[in-house]
Amino acid sequence: MKRSMFSLLNILLIVAAVLSALIAGLFYAWSCSIIPGLAKLDGRTYVAAMQSFNKAILNPVFFLSFMGTLIMLPVATFAHFHQPLSARFWLLLAASVLYVVGVFGITAFGNVPLNNILASFDLSSASNEAVNEVRIKFEAPWNSLHSIRTVASIAVLVLVVCACVRGEN
Repeated sequence: MKRSMFSLLNILLIVAAVLSALIAGLFYAWSCSIIPGLAKLDGRTYVAAMQSFNKAILNPVFFLSFMGTLIMLPVATFAHFHQPLSARFWLLLAASVLYVVGVFGITAFGNVPLNNILASFDLSSASNEAVNEVRIKFEAPWNSLHSIRTVASIAVLVLVVCACVRGEN
């Protein structure tokens, strides 16, 4: 018997796919537009902009997609755990592990600590030399970590899309 498109399994899969797409799109857009734009700014403007962006992104809409993906991918994976194990299960498991390590882990243990260091920097009383020094310590490592999580989030999305079209066998 054919399952309805609106079965619980499919709804979980669709929600996981949408959330994964939102995060991959956010990181991709940041890589394609924000990072190149920021690179053209002087040190003081760069630091001020990053401090502002890092505050602004801490909002319910971002947390819904970022943390929602962290929750929904494993939930969808677990929901597809049945014997015999399907290709869809393995694709979702790979997506879940990659998200936890390559997106959430990189963000939590790489980008966020750098953001916190930058947030504690007092731009208003800093010399231009101090501003340029903090930018040098922040920008390249942050961009490298962001590139990793961007590629990982796109790979997660590809795995979830493959799970969607693969079917349950």
